[in-house]
Order: sequence, then C-alpha cells, then structure tokens
Amino acid sequence: MGLLEKVGMKQRIRVVGLIKNEDGVLVFKRSRGRSESPVFWELPTGKIKFGEQPEEAMARSLTEYTGLNASTVKLKDVITFLAPEGSSQLSNLYIIYELGIDSKSKPSPRDRYTAYKFIKDFTAANVHLNETTISVLEIEEGKVDANRISLRDTANGVTIHVDGASRGNPGPSGIGYCIYDDTGKITERDGEFIGFATSRLAEYYAMKKGIDRAIELGFKTVRFFSDSLMVVNQLNGVFSIKNQDIAPIYRDIQNKLGRFDAVSFTHVPRSQNMIADSEANSAIDRILQRE
Repeated sequence: MGLLEKVGMKQRIRVVGLIKNEDGVLVFKRSRGRSESPVFWELPTGKIKFGEQPEEAMARSLTEYTGLNASTVKLKDVITFLAPEGSSQLSNLYIIYELGIDSKSKPSPRDRYTAYKFIKDFTAANVHLNETTISVLEIEEGKVDANRISLRDTANGVTIHVDGASRGNPGPSGIGYCIYDDTGKITERDGEFIGFATSRLAEYYAMKKGIDRAIELGFKTVRFFSDSLMVVNQLNGVFSIKNQDIAPIYRDIQNKLGRFDAVSFTHVPRSQNMIADSEANSAIDRILQRE
C-alpha cells in the first residue's frame, strides 16, 4: 500500500507549460464550467493519457487547447503540494516544462480556453489566477503574494532543505540540512562528512539524513526541498532509477516514507538552498583542514 493510499489521499498529476517573452508569462482564461463556477486564468495545463510520456502530453495539450505548437519542450521543474479537497487532502504533482514557441505564432484558444494574455507580475495582475497557477509561479518566479495563503502552506508542517556536495565527483563529500518550523524560523542546521562519494550519492545521502532527522524529531508532515532535480524527480516517480549505486538508498528512503502522514519533495534553485549547501561544504572543509 502506498503512502497516499495509506493516509487516504488522492493524487493529481498534471503537465504545466511556461511560455515567456518580453510581455511576461502566457496565461489562458478557462471556459466556464458549471454556471456557478468562477472564471479564472491559468498556465496551459493538461493531463497525461495512458501510454504517453509527460513531454508528449505537454505538447499535445498545448496544441489541443491553445492552437500553439511547441518548438522545444524542456523539463524545468517538478513540484508537489497538498491542497484541501472536501474533508480530505489532495496531493498534487505538477511537471513543469519551459516551452519554446515561434515568435510569429498567435494562440487560438479552444475547448477549455476562451482568451489569453501575458502577465508580468502575477502578484499585481488584474486577473483571477487559479490556485495551482499561483503556486507554480510562486516557485518559478521567486515571488510570493503576501496577501494570500498558498496551497503549499496547507502542508502544515516543517520544511527541511537538504544538499550534498562532492569535491571531484567522486571525491571528498559532505551533506547538509536546515530545518524550518511552520513560521519560517530555523530550528536546526548541521552538516556531516560522508567520505569519498559521487555527487549523486551525496545528494541522496543528504535527503536520507533529512528524512532520518525528521523521524527522530517526530515530525509527521514535512516538505523536503533539494536543488537536485534528479533526486526530486526520482522520489516523485517522474524518473526511474538507472544508477544501481543509489538504488539501496532510494529503497531505504521509500521504506521510511510510511512513517509520515504527509510528505512532499520539491526542487529549488541552488540560490534558495544556500544554508544546506554551506553546511555540506563546511563539513568537507573541517575534514580537509585536519589533513
């Protein structure tokens, strides 16, 4: 039984496209569903059909709903967050792609969309963006609307940033983590030297350390952040494990996830993971300076 099944959660997986130019980010106006439903705008979004790869679903959805053809479909990020749905929680996994579009192409909204526009600042935009689009833009644009409570905040728990560092890949390696409480205050940070390892092993050992520490402290709802897109994608089930050296650590992590009520893995840029990075590198420096 998987973690989501165990805690009675549903999971929604979507592909989301980011199209940018000098005018901002492209969003589309949803067709009105039920008569009482509010009208909102969103990033081009689609479902993955049976047998499709995520990037294929992204390209198909873009053409079907907007009339645009993507010249490039580049994986940018994967984010997860929890959202309330009735009396339960809905786990959202969004695979974000950066889409290249011919500058001469114009959208022709159809089916689910009725209009389009570019917005430069979503926190000040005079459009009603849906919650998912805001959550994606908060992460990708590095901005937060201070007047709203993000859906991601409904995870309602601590945040743990982790990072691994390797000097030489393989070479002397360290791991670091930083724990924030639900108010954003740092409650613990530390690093540890792990010996001679590759960068991917260091990233996985860092995540394992963060998970072990969360269990030791009795946390039940945790959001883990890492600047390793490989680790986040693999733990979210987007990428498969191809390197056998990390398979045992991956299995160990999977076995421990059942200790949590809710857990998510989100990729962040290195610039947003500097404390964990500093702890990992300081752990290496302490050992090297003794020699």
